[in-house]
Amino acid sequence: MAIDINKVYKAVLVVLEQEKRGVLTPNEFNKIATQAQQEIFTQYFDDLNQLLGMPQTSLAYADRMALLDEKISIFKKNENVVLTNNVATPTESVQELGSVIYNSPTLGALGREAQRIQQYELFTTNQSPLTAPTPFYPVYIYEGNKITLYPADLPGNNTTDPDPAVNEVIQLNYLFFPADPKWGFDVDTELGHYVYNELDSQDFQIHKSDQPLLIDKILGYAGVMTKDQFVMSLANGKEQQINANDQK
Repeated sequence: MAIDINKVYKAVLVVLEQEKRGVLTPNEFNKIATQAQQEIFTQYFDDLNQLLGMPQTSLAYADRMALLDEKISIFKKNENVVLTNNVATPTESVQELGSVIYNSPTLGALGREAQRIQQYELFTTNQSPLTAPTPFYPVYIYEGNKITLYPADLPGNNTTDPDPAVNEVIQLNYLFFPADPKWGFDVDTELGHYVYNELDSQDFQIHKSDQPLLIDKILGYAGVMTKDQFVMSLANGKEQQINANDQK
């Protein structure tokens, strides 16, 4: 469901030519495209926070929450990490940690979701029999890109264990960030033109339905104000004027 970066670049160049704004070089385009994609990706979560407090429709094609979840799901992944002395180190692809699932073949504690706590809560949590972690109700601390799982006496985590085949494993469900888009190119040796190189390119990874918004943002950074942006600027100006009048 990626957005073809070559199509976006061509669309941007066509508008720039019509508006007589000159040419946007590939390097300039790549920098602007990275910023635009990141803004749209970040907006997903702001929109999610707003939708969580609003009534939802039961109509499938009008369900904004479902569409937003579809957009975010592109960046959902999971991976299994082996515990060593109760500590697991996620890979670099883990950007936003979601849930941690503990799987113990030794105890049969499979699919137990661990609760995340802060370091300062660990002492209090261990003091009460009602809140003390167990293999069936584990907790974890996530600091310094390391996950420490409790209780501390989990089986199979001793590095001197004579049976290394017995491993405690946690499944990490997380979000990764979109890769920076890149319009790769070669230079025509005769005419000096930029020639698209698909093998050296990276498409946009955000949802395909956001392609118009993406082009709109890139054009805005390139100095072209589209109709939507013009209307929005007028609305913001009017709102500021109303607020100023109210304060008089």
